Amino acid sequence: MRRECKEGGQTNRIKMKLVFLGPPGSGKGTQAKLLCGRYSIPQISTGDILRQAVRDHTPLGEQAKAYMDQGLLVSDDLIIGIIAECLRKSDCGEGYILDGFPRTVPQAEALEQSGEVLDHVFLLEVAEAELVGRLTGRRVCSSCNQEYHIQFYPPSREGYCDRCGGELLQRKDDKEETIGHRLVEYERRTKSLVDYYGGKGKLRRIAGDGNLETISGRIRQELEDIDR
Repeated sequence: MRRECKEGGQTNRIKMKLVFLGPPGSGKGTQAKLLCGRYSIPQISTGDILRQAVRDHTPLGEQAKAYMDQGLLVSDDLIIGIIAECLRKSDCGEGYILDGFPRTVPQAEALEQSGEVLDHVFLLEVAEAELVGRLTGRRVCSSCNQEYHIQFYPPSREGYCDRCGGELLQRKDDKEETIGHRLVEYERRTKSLVDYYGGKGKLRRIAGDGNLETISGRIRQELEDIDR
């Protein structure tokens, strides 16, 4: 779970419970991290939690790996238990950003039944062709997990991490044959959340094209408009 909440020396604070939705490659994790740093609330990334469990060969990680290697979503039971434990942490009391959860309507309903009341749900919208390009070009350091992109954020030395010198690898779920499965899964299960949260008046659509700062600016503007 990420809790990087002091990035850039920002001291702004918001007391909101937010969710970031979007297909694989939409940049929701990156944008959640930027917002977390700006407003000093914790980011809870289920993707990070699961990948760490896989690396540590925990029982949860072994179960999750079978799903992830095929580009499938991890079962509701596994995810709901993880998130419930995370949200009981004291630093989540005044707000948080959920990244990667909920991904299905049953998960959203379970979150509500636990007593959590979300303020807003941001949906990052990106064309499918751009999503494929973003995902296939992503590389991750085998040692420190720093992320790069061969086109948008390449390392100084091809194939090696600038931070620690570790070898850069392409994750199995970022390979083109797996990406298709991931996008189909998103359409089949996660996209139903758009109607679910839209019906509750919580959905905020954000254009996910452009550079990181442009997209981040759109999200900040939306938050400022909400506060008016």
